[in-house]
Amino acid sequence: MFGNNLDTADLEPVLDAAMAAGLRLWDTAQVYGGGSSEQILGRLASRYPRDELILSTEFTPQIAPGSQNSVRDLLEGSLENLHTDSVDIYWIHNPSDVERWTPFLVELVQTGKVGRIGVSNHNLEQLQRAQEILAPSGVRITAVQNHYSLLYRSSEDAGIVEYCAQEGIDFFAYMVLEQGALSGKYDAEHPMPADSQRGRTYNPILPKLTPVLAELSAISQDHQATVPQVAMAWAITKGTIPIIGVTKAEQVNDAAQAAALELSPTEMSRLEDVAAASGAQTRGGWEAPMV
Repeated sequence: MFGNNLDTADLEPVLDAAMAAGLRLWDTAQVYGGGSSEQILGRLASRYPRDELILSTEFTPQIAPGSQNSVRDLLEGSLENLHTDSVDIYWIHNPSDVERWTPFLVELVQTGKVGRIGVSNHNLEQLQRAQEILAPSGVRITAVQNHYSLLYRSSEDAGIVEYCAQEGIDFFAYMVLEQGALSGKYDAEHPMPADSQRGRTYNPILPKLTPVLAELSAISQDHQATVPQVAMAWAITKGTIPIIGVTKAEQVNDAAQAAALELSPTEMSRLEDVAAASGAQTRGGWEAPMV
């Protein structure tokens, strides 16, 4: 989807490096690559004891087969792809119909095929409604996964991050590095490939990010860290769990070291002020406004 062509051999050292570093959560979805993402992960993960990994995948309403229980049926496909009989977290990928899909999650938890329930790309009202639907069964949402980064804080503005903290819900932040725009690899003078989806999305705003990247770089030098580590550490300090797209083993090192990087309140304010002043808009075309 994002211009990469990777197979099992390419990703084996990535998974091995992450497992060695204690990074055990692997998040995927059946819709990614038409199932190939799950299949590759399943082949690689099968080399480890099942209890050493946290497997996370998603039900995407847009590919529901229209069967009597599409949620269960798609999960069965995911379990086959992942070579397992259960997943640790199962998500509703987007809120296309909260009333329709949410009730099907109860059976999956009660039968042990799913450990935890999560919702992705839901606004606060939709999240709370999903909780109301599940409440009579004793099942509850314990994970939320939304786009959240230094440049895109709508889940914070909408009160979702605070709600999750109050309710004991883990908030997983995806696109923390904005597909590389906050990695330090790209800037106005070194844009992303123009013919890629990332390039078409981010190249026009890279000039606005010059002060943001400069601040990230300055703080990274103060900590003898890297720019991606600082961007991830910002998200961790905000109380969220970053989900990072990695294609190389060295990127795993950034993720592992970010967890140990402590940013001061002053550094957090500096980053947030310069990001807000940039005016950069990075909401994806698939995302509805959170506020």
